[in-house]
Amino acid sequence: MQWGRVIGHATSTIKHRSLNGWRLALVQPLGPTKQPEADPVIAVDKMGTGTGQLVILNLDGKGAREYVNDEKTPVRIFVIGIVDE
Repeated sequence: MQWGRVIGHATSTIKHRSLNGWRLALVQPLGPTKQPEADPVIAVDKMGTGTGQLVILNLDGKGAREYVNDEKTPVRIFVIGIVDE
């Protein structure tokens, strides 16, 4: 798991079938001091996050496949919670 800050959302007209109906968040991963740690990532977002919110990301590929219920999905990262600030 890793902290991240939502910096936007992605829209795609052509995507893998497993992503139909899922919202995609653009998230900046954060380190322990809440400073940017790596390049932004696209995460599946079922929580309805808003831009600027602090979130918890799950980076488990197997968990992501179970989350979207598709063993062939390209999803590897998903939002599992919104942090109350």
